[in-house]
Amino acid sequence: MANSLWRNFFVSAALWAGLLLGSFAPAAIAHEVVPAIADMTLIDGRLNFEVRLNLEPLVAGINLATVNDTNNAPEAATYDTLRALDPAALETRFRAFWPQMAPRIFVQVKGKNLPVELTGLMVQAVGDVGKVRPSTLRFSAILPPMTSVVDVGWAPEFGTLVIRQQGVDAPFDGFLEKGAMTGPIQLKGGDQATGWETFFGYIPIGFDHIVPKGLDHILFVLGLFFLSTRLGPLLWQISAFTVAHTITLALASLGYVSLPGSIVEPLIAASIVFVAVENILSKGVSRWRIFLVFGFGLLHGLGFASVLAEFGLPDHAFLPALIGFNVGVELGQLAVITAAFFLTAFWFGKAPWYRRVIATPASAIIALVGAWWFIERIFL
Repeated sequence: MANSLWRNFFVSAALWAGLLLGSFAPAAIAHEVVPAIADMTLIDGRLNFEVRLNLEPLVAGINLATVNDTNNAPEAATYDTLRALDPAALETRFRAFWPQMAPRIFVQVKGKNLPVELTGLMVQAVGDVGKVRPSTLRFSAILPPMTSVVDVGWAPEFGTLVIRQQGVDAPFDGFLEKGAMTGPIQLKGGDQATGWETFFGYIPIGFDHIVPKGLDHILFVLGLFFLSTRLGPLLWQISAFTVAHTITLALASLGYVSLPGSIVEPLIAASIVFVAVENILSKGVSRWRIFLVFGFGLLHGLGFASVLAEFGLPDHAFLPALIGFNVGVELGQLAVITAAFFLTAFWFGKAPWYRRVIATPASAIIALVGAWWFIERIFL
């Protein structure tokens, strides 16, 4: 009997190690795919775009519609080479790529694509090659006389595009994924989304930040899950975590709280290690666990805020956007917990060996991955 349990333990540990390390460890040195932010302005019959984006994956030929981290793309080595180029060299490579990109940028009037012209490019210094390097791309399209409506987008392989209309009243603001088009935009303004439209539009953004992009948040939630198979302790922990990250997400988005990622990200990794190790050492939920989870939730809220900072919240509907994003985050967390429950506790939660064979090995692997992330974010 004992030999059987130990055999199950090692098999379980190996399975969890393969799953977690294979899925999560690459995130420690991630080149996470971020949305491109395009400000659109009409000046004297010319529609101008200023786009803040990551040039390297485009030049490398990475299909951003299918990857969340450029490290996982077949062209990862090419991306890393481009990421290490000085600004002048990368600009030369991009200008050579531009003739391939231009036809896949869509500025449409009455269903007809207009040619776009490259008008400017600014590439930042190399900096930390382990992080995404933002660049600024400028291009424009000359509109036919009397044009009042345009439809804008680009090919899905260029990734998510945020379009923000500038210089008009009630401007359009759109979040385009997988090659979506904006739909008709009135050039004189008036296409501003309602509060409800903004709310529902930000739910998938929040969900996407957890599943599949929020690997560190997924591990933290799994750390909470593996402490106990009972619903009560899990709900208390999730509730504390939710309230906490909602507070700091709101405060950070309003500009009242700000901490650099160099501090927040290692602390988030440390929080993953703590809950996982406590799962191994503890025999149940201590009375301090809720307060610790609340504190860690404050940190994770700052992490969520960094995502919103990439493309901002609309001034006219700040609260609906913030609530919608947070609802999406909660739905993502519930999806993670539901999946974990039906993979483990639903079948084996009442077995006397559940903790030894499933919860403890899983927590150990989570702790190891979190520890590696902490070391990488501090020293590497």
